[in-house]
Amino acid sequence: MQNIIEKTIVFVQKELQHNESGHDWFHIERVYNTAVTIAKKEACDLTVVKLAALLHDIADSKFHNGDESVGPEKAAGFLESLAVDPEIIEHVKKIIENISFKGGNFEKNFHSKELDVVQDADRLDAIGAIGIARAFNYGGYKNRIIYDPAQQPKMNMTKEEYKNSNGTTINHFYEKLLLLKDRMNTETGIQMAQQRHNYMEGFLNEFFDEWKGYL
Repeated sequence: MQNIIEKTIVFVQKELQHNESGHDWFHIERVYNTAVTIAKKEACDLTVVKLAALLHDIADSKFHNGDESVGPEKAAGFLESLAVDPEIIEHVKKIIENISFKGGNFEKNFHSKELDVVQDADRLDAIGAIGIARAFNYGGYKNRIIYDPAQQPKMNMTKEEYKNSNGTTINHFYEKLLLLKDRMNTETGIQMAQQRHNYMEGFLNEFFDEWKGYL
């Protein structure tokens, strides 16, 4: 199995070498390391956690015209080429299909401790200092403005509204990032999220002070 993990790492590094930096190999590596850390404190299948963490963004729908089937199928095809157990492949596919935030109103139709672990790791990489950097990197990639006081955050968006949203980067904090702390699945994830959440709140307080010019 270690050989399969190593081959998966090489595959993912090659596939994501030209991705924008918020969804590149380094994002995968951080999620992988965090998932392994969380998994050590949970009763779960570490092999499934590792493979799902490595493959969860192999073909993110944001970069495939919103098609959510590309990622799971690409991951499954790769694992089949390595003759991985079909039950493991199906589990990894289900995790990839259910891991995304999708506006926060998406009801997961699959549940497992492994999904909980990988989802927490992925969400942790979306908040804190790294999360702030990724938010502005992706906003620049999508040519979004940083902030406009006339544009209010759109809360409780449907899945489709969230996918098609083109709001400001600062609004994204309120529409997603600040909500993640209370949507963690594991005790370890909850503990890790609090510090990162606090850091984002401090950043936003400073941002708005500077925006006003300290009048």
